[in-house]
Amino acid sequence: MKKVKYKRIVGLVLFMQNKTLSEIEDVYELEIDKIVKSIKKEKAKKVLLQFPEGMKPYSTVISDEVSGRTRAECFIWLGTCFGACDIPLEVERLGVDLIIQFGNSVWNYEKKKGIRVVK
Repeated sequence: MKKVKYKRIVGLVLFMQNKTLSEIEDVYELEIDKIVKSIKKEKAKKVLLQFPEGMKPYSTVISDEVSGRTRAECFIWLGTCFGACDIPLEVERLGVDLIIQFGNSVWNYEKKKGIRVVK
């Protein structure tokens, strides 16, 4: 029985990685335009992208979009991320200019259900 569970989890992760940016944005408000604007404003060349566990399967799609639109070199932090206070201790050694942290709360109520959300 454990083997079956493991196979389902692996299949789920692989399925999630194959989503397009548009499909990911149906679930999460990624604010890619805002991120791109911030990177360009800061003239950042090396950007660390930090994702919570639930968004890590999408990280390469998001990273490709950000780096493609900014020409910044994006690094994906695969360590834990429990919120804005969870900055990687090794960040200084990486030589990054900017850290972008993503949250995994779904905020699409306005789009799908007409419910306003204060952010």
